[in-house]
Amino acid sequence: MTKRSAARTSLLIDNDQVRATRFEFKPNDETGWHEHGFDYVIIALTDCTMLIEEGEGARTVETERGAAYHRKAGVKHNVINGGTAPMAFVEVEMKQ
Repeated sequence: MTKRSAARTSLLIDNDQVRATRFEFKPNDETGWHEHGFDYVIIALTDCTMLIEEGEGARTVETERGAAYHRKAGVKHNVINGGTAPMAFVEVEMKQ
């Protein structure tokens, strides 16, 4: 198994309604395996080449700077910077 460094995280807001976290990755940095308790939206701050490991394997997701996508709670996964450039996104978890 490849040894990876952890992505840098910055909590931007955390209240009764939402939690917003900024993630910054150097190439090959990862979030580590986790599972969200809430639905969430990702907003790409840079072009992102994300290698997403999930229970059934891994897949690469390319997301352009400024793009957003939504995922439901409950999927266990690990996000890795699969590209050669740094990448960053903001994750907004909807608590209500």
